[in-house]
Amino acid sequence: ICYGVLRGMGGSIWFAGALSLVGAGVAAVLTERLAYRPIRERTNVTLYLLIASMGMSIVIENIFVIVAGGRFRALPPVIPTAPVDFFGLATTSAFDILSLVTAVVFLGGLQIFLTKTRWGLAIRAAAYDLRTAGLMGVNVNRLISIVFFVAGALAAVGGIFLSVRYTLYPQLGGITTKAFIAAVIGGLGSLPGAVVGSLILGLAEMLTAGFISSQMRDLVVFSLLVITLLVKPSGLFGKSVGEKV
Repeated sequence: ICYGVLRGMGGSIWFAGALSLVGAGVAAVLTERLAYRPIRERTNVTLYLLIASMGMSIVIENIFVIVAGGRFRALPPVIPTAPVDFFGLATTSAFDILSLVTAVVFLGGLQIFLTKTRWGLAIRAAAYDLRTAGLMGVNVNRLISIVFFVAGALAAVGGIFLSVRYTLYPQLGGITTKAFIAAVIGGLGSLPGAVVGSLILGLAEMLTAGFISSQMRDLVVFSLLVITLLVKPSGLFGKSVGEKV
């Protein structure tokens, strides 16, 4: 969406970004209703939902290949990439600073939404026990739609920045695998844990590429995942929940 608006319509990055967030959110809601809700209403088995998510990712990826083609595309230089010097101590780019600020703003907003709003509290309750939340009067289907919309919009933010840094192609979503690994390392359900897990994963990849070989990065990443699951399955910031009888 962002590429189409910027290249085809010549719109501003703000309009293209806002339209991308809304479009991705709506697409996520439609995906939930078409692929997840029928399974959830018949049998709420996590494995079936996981298989459905893998299938939908393949379907969506191939739809993009059919519609837009599989070639690499580049977004216009709408985000500044000029180098920024920090008093001679370090040098980074304006793009990296903007990426960091954007991540902090959206993570902070998500944290406030989940902890200070009525819908956020309902989401946390449903994540703990979906059936009990429904019995307490929570509209579960509407709540799940809100979660998918927010998730799709946040994914669009990450996709825009990734497209600017690298290039745009149908397989760009493969990076979500590493995002999931970072969330597992930090602790599923913990926003600070996701941030720390991402930093650990990023540093591990950079150090591996710098001191060993760039071809070993994936090996190190998945090794960290296995070690985390063996030593602390709940992650660094996650909480172990015992089964209640």
